[in-house]
Amino acid sequence: MQVAGQKMQAWLNRLIGSEKQNLGLRAYLERIPRVSDLTDVPSGTVVLVRGDLDAKPGAKLGEGDIRLRSMKETLQIGRDRGWIQVIFGHIGRDPQLSLEKVGKRLSEIMGCPVRLISDWFDHATETILPEVKAVLAEAKPGDLILLENTRKYDMERILWKAKAADIPKLADRLAKIANEFSSKIGTVYVHEAFSAGSLDTSSVVVPAAMDKVALGEYSYGEFAGPLTVCLNAQLVISSGLKIDKLDDLEAMINRGRIRWVFSAGSLAVGLIKAAAQLEGRDFCIGVAEDPAHADKPYYIPQDRIDQAKRILADGKAKGIQFVMPVDFVLQDGRVSTTIGPGEQQLDVGPATVELFEQKIGEFIEWAKRLNEPAVAFHNGVFGKFEESQFEGGTRRFMKQLKRLKDAGVQVFVGGGEGGKALEKYGDSAWGVYNFTAGGTVLNALGSDPVPFLVALELAAQ
Repeated sequence: MQVAGQKMQAWLNRLIGSEKQNLGLRAYLERIPRVSDLTDVPSGTVVLVRGDLDAKPGAKLGEGDIRLRSMKETLQIGRDRGWIQVIFGHIGRDPQLSLEKVGKRLSEIMGCPVRLISDWFDHATETILPEVKAVLAEAKPGDLILLENTRKYDMERILWKAKAADIPKLADRLAKIANEFSSKIGTVYVHEAFSAGSLDTSSVVVPAAMDKVALGEYSYGEFAGPLTVCLNAQLVISSGLKIDKLDDLEAMINRGRIRWVFSAGSLAVGLIKAAAQLEGRDFCIGVAEDPAHADKPYYIPQDRIDQAKRILADGKAKGIQFVMPVDFVLQDGRVSTTIGPGEQQLDVGPATVELFEQKIGEFIEWAKRLNEPAVAFHNGVFGKFEESQFEGGTRRFMKQLKRLKDAGVQVFVGGGEGGKALEKYGDSAWGVYNFTAGGTVLNALGSDPVPFLVALELAAQ
């Protein structure tokens, strides 16, 4: 199917423009087919598979390849049906990185050859090279073909910094790229890259020119299973460097299920300053409020403080308990109950850890009175935990996840750094479920829709 520039413009408006909206996770799942639903796609059909290829395979099978292994069921369905599957996606952000090792590990996982096409797109003309057609002409039913790192090419990153005002000038260019895929590779598209939450062309533009689209079995299972359970979480433990997590927290609170919020990091200092202003006083948050640091990810402008005030007021009206730090480990290693001008908090202090432990106990007692299973969602780390002097808060709190689970609470860990910290300081078994992609999870639970779900829903309709 060929897509015109005008249709692409409407498509982009739904992704990043004036028509952007979040239909809700359940609605997306109802409207997007699963790969197992594509029963009418005949043997020999070329099927594009947007794969979760951002992995660093270790020395042996099972090391550093969890994302690759997550694709196995979907790829095996395609092989059993005789499809010629062309797998594509990225590794890291460096355009020079190669998928060569990923292809070899994928071959081990699938028990069959995976042919890598190292150069498949022309920068200058933005067209797919003839080599791809030649490889496809030789392919047999069940074959797996891997395209080199999509981020090797500028076309993959066109929408990364795009704004709504850029849509008219980008529409024709992106329509042409999408049409290249449909005319020179195939018109059936499967998305099996759960962690691919960015506005990559391969994830959110290519589906526009497809005749059929589907969500991979692993991705569908993540959304329909553990993520759907997380929609009912009564306890959220959220922390991190970027204040935009306020958007996700606000959306989760608006859902009406949350009754306890634990916070740390930039999210916490934003809430602490907001709480002080609601009481008619102020609380200095150091470099996080200094305009000279406005280009840094930890900077918190006043409009975010105003948002935090709104969240606190709304939350308290709903009976939500907000548990926030009472002391901090500053950049020089000192523990302080205040943050002075020019200072930065890089971990929570010991008094905060004790407070959190006390409040976890109160939550457990509260949860015993529920007539439904208690659910806790943990995302992020409490400080710059990769440095030993700022790891204390995160390290000590990990034991509370085990405490919650032992008390019968369903604990879900939202991937990314939170998952790494659990492995480093505890045991992955302390969570009922550990997601492999923190960003996608926050999108699904928060205010912004997951971009690839928007694209798949549009294509399916």
